Amino acid sequence: MSTKGLWAALVACIAAFGVAACGSSDNGSTSANSGSGLNPPKLPVQKSVGQGEGQLNIIAWAGYAEDGSTDPKVDWVTPFEKATGCQTNVKVGNTSDEMVTLMRTGNYDGVSASGDATLRLIAGGDVAPVNTSLVPNYAQIWSGLKDKPWNSVKRQMYGIPHGYGANLLMSSPKASGVGTSWDAVFDPSKMTPNKGHVTAYDSPIYIADAAVYLKAHQPDLKITNPFELDSKQFNAVVNLLKTQRKYIGEYWADYTKEQAAFANGNSTVGTTWMVSSKAKHPNCMYKWMNWITSPKVQAQVAEWFGEAPANRAACSHTVAKDHCKIFHEGDAPYFSKVSFWTTPIKSCGDGRGNTCADYSQWVQAWTDIKG
Repeated sequence: MSTKGLWAALVACIAAFGVAACGSSDNGSTSANSGSGLNPPKLPVQKSVGQGEGQLNIIAWAGYAEDGSTDPKVDWVTPFEKATGCQTNVKVGNTSDEMVTLMRTGNYDGVSASGDATLRLIAGGDVAPVNTSLVPNYAQIWSGLKDKPWNSVKRQMYGIPHGYGANLLMSSPKASGVGTSWDAVFDPSKMTPNKGHVTAYDSPIYIADAAVYLKAHQPDLKITNPFELDSKQFNAVVNLLKTQRKYIGEYWADYTKEQAAFANGNSTVGTTWMVSSKAKHPNCMYKWMNWITSPKVQAQVAEWFGEAPANRAACSHTVAKDHCKIFHEGDAPYFSKVSFWTTPIKSCGDGRGNTCADYSQWVQAWTDIKG
């Protein structure tokens, strides 16, 4: 891909272990969509953590479970193996849909799932509720990440928050007239100078980006939550993305490859570590969740991936002393303006009832958008 390009970035996402999906927030409050709209199957909660089973099989986004193979200096998996005896096998997932499919095979103990996957996994009984008392480092997690619609259902936690951050609009210095407005990737008059060099995330959840844009630019649609779209709102968003398609040069799924197209690329994608309801090595999975949320490991992951650590104690361990400030760690006012990923379901979470487009409709629409 040419370095003359624009990155139509993700809305934003929160990373968590267990299953803290990306939830949604438009004015500091969170939608009830994620929690109240679901009736997940009743599954047992693990009561204790015993000796590790000697093995751990996980699915992870690139950059979340580094073992030194990418960079010899970046390795928090090997020390975990030595400390616990849990030999860790990491399957890198390229998309949320792929991760959901892999988890449903029952061959994995856990997954770092984004918010467009977590509710599907919860509703399907593919992941188990998490016993936070078995994860000692949970006590140090920022309170702003606990018991949220994106990581709990009916007050039951399905995840241990891991990290969080907003994804930003990126552009090459060679791009024409970009500025700082999202008009650069949604307004035809602004996209025209860079036609063929605009890129966008290849996932149905990207529909939410366009919804956020229309929330501000077409207030008559009355969009309050980009993941709770009725038919009128949904059709307007889809039409916007069909217009954008004419200017897209590439849809991307692997953020590491997309970053390589930019001279100074930097963005964050949130994930959620979820425990499989069919985990063959649940003790090792719980040990992993506690390990990855420990202060020193959190610092490593946060700096490598580019996000704020969930464990506030990690800030004193980062190499760059201003890392947490840069990524707005614990900055409630900043993150109150961010719409966090969640899985769209029919329940609108308000008085409209079950009239919102669910994820299956988003998938079909995304296929139509790409053509």
